[in-house]
Amino acid sequence: MTAEGIRLTQYSHGAGCGCKIAPDVLSRILAETHDGTSHDTFPSLLVGHHSRDDAAAVILDEHRAVLSTTDFFMPIVDDPYDFGRIAATNAISDIYAMGGTPQVAIAILGWPIDKLAPEIANRVVQGGRDVCAQLGFPLAGGHSIDAPEPIFGLAVTGTVERAHLKQNSGACAGDLLILTKPLGIGIHTTAEKQGKLEAAHRGLATELMCQANRVGALLARLEGVNALTDVTGFGLAGHLMEMCSGANLSAVMDSTNIPELPGLDDYIARGCVPGGTQRNYEALSHALPALTARELAVLCDPQTSGGLLVAVSPDALSDVQRLLHEQKLPSAVVGSLTASENSKPAIRLQTG
Repeated sequence: MTAEGIRLTQYSHGAGCGCKIAPDVLSRILAETHDGTSHDTFPSLLVGHHSRDDAAAVILDEHRAVLSTTDFFMPIVDDPYDFGRIAATNAISDIYAMGGTPQVAIAILGWPIDKLAPEIANRVVQGGRDVCAQLGFPLAGGHSIDAPEPIFGLAVTGTVERAHLKQNSGACAGDLLILTKPLGIGIHTTAEKQGKLEAAHRGLATELMCQANRVGALLARLEGVNALTDVTGFGLAGHLMEMCSGANLSAVMDSTNIPELPGLDDYIARGCVPGGTQRNYEALSHALPALTARELAVLCDPQTSGGLLVAVSPDALSDVQRLLHEQKLPSAVVGSLTASENSKPAIRLQTG
């Protein structure tokens, strides 16, 4: 079978970052045993998995650190080249979300060679290769296996000035929150898979998912930007809760300011809600207020290659918004961070 007319999403049980294991289950998987090797064994490790940051960081020298991350998933779109572009952009985002600059990537490919021709996999890899080249670094190799479903992603190595390294735990009470891409990617891609996506909305999610978060490296250099994270499979609520938990803070979100892709009300009403949405909500329900069906569908919508969530001090807000405006990115304040009551981070909503 050739790339023309192929529908890659028919060959996978999940889609994009919606394939992620739920955060509460992931905690059980990553838990360290008392008799096993610990994070603390390696003093050069600046950032590991404990804070759920976007990439690991290891000391390189007095001023710099090496960043390392990997991300891969099953197809979220049918076009092989676009699948490769999206998967690569999503993986690279982890480096930008830590304030770093990617230096090299290697590919991760799983391919059902009995079902899909090698030439289709070539288009996937070429999409990833082109994204890396456009961002100024090579896709230098990788590893492939014969797998029952198509899988693609990257392992990416980057560098960062240690003074500009951003972690989830860096947010402060009083910080304001900005989201640099609209929500609804999971809803739009589900609508497309179900054949319900309006003609006027075709390609919007793909364009968004292929938009690199390279502004993260610029934001990290601004005084007053205290924390960054990219919003992916756990949805805005899930990744915001990681930020809150890392700094023992709570969040107040202004739902009227959160940027969204068009048509979400109609798609939600027509059942275009990914399966991962409910999974995300169940993992976070203890920290969330009562939500309407619409609020749940949007705040817990699994994003693939979503935007950056920025925690910035009020004094630095104008500088951050100026930079985002120059980059033609959303810059509205979508919420704020406060001290947690009884050391129990939570999210609540306000309108206006």
